[in-house]
Amino acid sequence: MKDTKDLKDQWNASLYDLKHSFVSKFGNDLVDLLAPKKGEKILDLGCGTGDLANKLSELEVIVLGIDKSENMVHQAQKKYPKLSFMVSDAINLDFEEEFDAVFSNATLHWVKPPNKALDGIYRSLKHGGRFVAEFGGKGNVQTITDEITHQLKNYQQTPQFPWYYPSIGEYTTLMEQAGFRVTFAHHYDRPTPLEGDNGLRNWIEMFALGMFEGISENIKEQVLSKVENNLKPLLIKDGIWMADYKRIRVIGIKE
Repeated sequence: MKDTKDLKDQWNASLYDLKHSFVSKFGNDLVDLLAPKKGEKILDLGCGTGDLANKLSELEVIVLGIDKSENMVHQAQKKYPKLSFMVSDAINLDFEEEFDAVFSNATLHWVKPPNKALDGIYRSLKHGGRFVAEFGGKGNVQTITDEITHQLKNYQQTPQFPWYYPSIGEYTTLMEQAGFRVTFAHHYDRPTPLEGDNGLRNWIEMFALGMFEGISENIKEQVLSKVENNLKPLLIKDGIWMADYKRIRVIGIKE
């Protein structure tokens, strides 16, 4: 939910749309997995700037997009004024059996504790409703985060890790504990191109600033330069930065 710290919203919605639109584009076939039916009421959990909520709306469903980031929700409402969006936290959902489906793309790896989110998702669904999600799984962007960690430790800094990247076994167990019948789970590699010569730096500035919590701007810049230099031989393919994404897709049914 493009979720950050409680006290400030660090998400740059314009940069997100300009340089990181791949997040929504890669979610298009997740919509196919959702297989929405005309007239269904669907919650888009972590809607970002609204592109997938709009795609769902075009399929003649009733969609509510929610995100913890006010910046993202403001941008979504500006882009798609006819759709409904609201600021809400995934761990504090207060819906009761309102939705035929909960759909979530590239969000749940930001959400801790995951069991609290799953409990809220389960409550939000009608009997027989489905939960369809994709997010970062075990090993996601590990080449990048390992190098950032290594460089920060060289400066005697303690890196933070803002994400939750579970294995299939870990996450589906939590789903079952919440009450879901898990009907699909897939953990797969998805190498992801990052736009431009500064693609890696832009990605870090957009998604990984949480690793630099409490670290000076000077050290951050030195670390970023070293990370870029060290990862060029590993992550540049045919002149393009490729992030080592590993994703989990799941479907759960409320019975």
